[in-house]
Amino acid sequence: MRKIVLATLVLSLFAFTAPTHAQDSPRGNVAVGYSLFHLPGATTNGISGSAAYNANDWFSVVWDFGVYHGDDFTAATYTFGPRFSLHLQNTDKVLPFVQVLFGGSHIPGQNPFAFSIGGGGDIKIGDGPFAFRPQLDYFGLHARGGTDNSVRFSLSIVYNIGSR
Repeated sequence: MRKIVLATLVLSLFAFTAPTHAQDSPRGNVAVGYSLFHLPGATTNGISGSAAYNANDWFSVVWDFGVYHGDDFTAATYTFGPRFSLHLQNTDKVLPFVQVLFGGSHIPGQNPFAFSIGGGGDIKIGDGPFAFRPQLDYFGLHARGGTDNSVRFSLSIVYNIGSR
């Protein structure tokens, strides 16, 4: 079922990006911010960041990382994968996106495979290179034959680098 939802989302994104107008897109961006990461049995606070290379107006390659602290432990995630952006026709102030990332994590006592499916939006701050990014991601942490379901909510400041 997840694969069907993901495929539908990606195909919809391709269909809706074709009729949108071209915008002056940055070559990439970096983002750093606060994250609330809910793990099974624990809620942690921390910092997350990402770096993205924009191949074109709608496709980016993303590296994402985070470090989170709970009551008596520290956890980390490090993932990589594609991001798909949707340029809206009536505004250049908001840039929504979805992403699917794969990688690893470190939870005390284990290093599970991690994958995330999520999205957010970059909201431009003024006319400069900065944006504000709310983001919500589902994280699956797969180890020892099972997958733990986790959720991360982040608020970040984005710096857009150059233009293509």
